[in-house]
Amino acid sequence: MKTLENKVALVTGASRGIGAAIASELAKNGAAVVVNYAGGKAAADETVAAIVAAGGKAIAIQGDVSKTEDMTHLFDEAIAAFGKIDILVNNAGIMITKLIKDTTDEDYTRQFDINVKGTFNTLREAATKLANNGSVINLSSTTTRLMFPTYATYVATKGAVEQLTRVFAKEVGAKGINVNSISPGPTNTELFTTGKPQEVMDRLASLSAFNRLGEPQDIANVVVFLASDAAKWISGQNIGLNGAVA
Repeated sequence: MKTLENKVALVTGASRGIGAAIASELAKNGAAVVVNYAGGKAAADETVAAIVAAGGKAIAIQGDVSKTEDMTHLFDEAIAAFGKIDILVNNAGIMITKLIKDTTDEDYTRQFDINVKGTFNTLREAATKLANNGSVINLSSTTTRLMFPTYATYVATKGAVEQLTRVFAKEVGAKGINVNSISPGPTNTELFTTGKPQEVMDRLASLSAFNRLGEPQDIANVVVFLASDAAKWISGQNIGLNGAVA
């Protein structure tokens, strides 16, 4: 029997990159998957089509995580489609890298709206709509452990996500729901690699003990474990997925 058989997973920002890999791996392990996207309908449909072609179950639902009404709609539509939600993966996020002195009010607000308010919005819905004995996995970042110039606002948002994770774990533990965050390191996705010269990519790869970047599959494998019954005693934790970068 697959480890996530008869479970339903909702993955935000799942049209491509790490989110798409997570959605696909959850489906491979038996979960029916809701692929959330903000604007990339074509990519979300491709992710769904690939899951279905491999014998899984998936649908795509549009919704901007920073909008309360969108997240209410997302959860309600997911439950209408599959009857319940057992697993929530908060993957949606953006990264704007600028020195603090160059960061505009718009840059600051946009990152906090999506990365922090977006996570808050889904957790608020999950508090009453996630099935008992469910699981929540929030995405933070290994950059919170480093001191990279230009990452200040981004790591501030991810620090907030980690604190939301810890408190929410206490708030929903009585329902058997475990809540954790994961912190990927440099990962080989289009979002991360675009605009970076090869020497930068090589330097980042060399920071890991394995002299390579992470792959989306590395992240997806751990999400599946945290969503499984085998991980129920793990809650309120942040787990680094970075090949010993930090």
